[in-house]
Amino acid sequence: MTEEKTAEVVENTEKKGSACLKSRGELARELFREGYNCSQAVTLAFADELETRGISREMAAGLASSFGGGLGRLREVCGCVSGMALVCGALEGYTDPKAAAEKQDHYKRIQKLVTTFKDENGSYICRELLSGINSDTTPVPEARTESYYKKRPCAELAACAADILERHLEELQK
Repeated sequence: MTEEKTAEVVENTEKKGSACLKSRGELARELFREGYNCSQAVTLAFADELETRGISREMAAGLASSFGGGLGRLREVCGCVSGMALVCGALEGYTDPKAAAEKQDHYKRIQKLVTTFKDENGSYICRELLSGINSDTTPVPEARTESYYKKRPCAELAACAADILERHLEELQK
């Protein structure tokens, strides 16, 4: 993957004419702070890669929308992890229902990604990651205020998941 494909140009300094590039994690963090849910933030951090597979940004946002808050705010598998798996499946998944070896290889990749996330964050379960924070399961999302962002780890978890997947994809290129 080229630098242009792995990050978004965010600043072009006139002094040197160089571009500062954001990591996928930085993009995911910003997308979450813009109001996307955790799963959408991770997924949309890879929108350029998904578009090469025929998945528009709008479609990607819609596909990921159900996984926020640990699957529709049920606080189950963290939406960041679901977004990471969704992107990995779109980019590297199998499509033949009889491809047992490909299915096994894909599941192995997903388990490795999820284990890495768990090792870095202590869990991949939303309610455990939000321990001590209001983690009710009502379908009504909380208002996105500065207080909301300060008390929740979600923006950082989105960054972590996107960075893990970015490292994984870079390893495949070697």
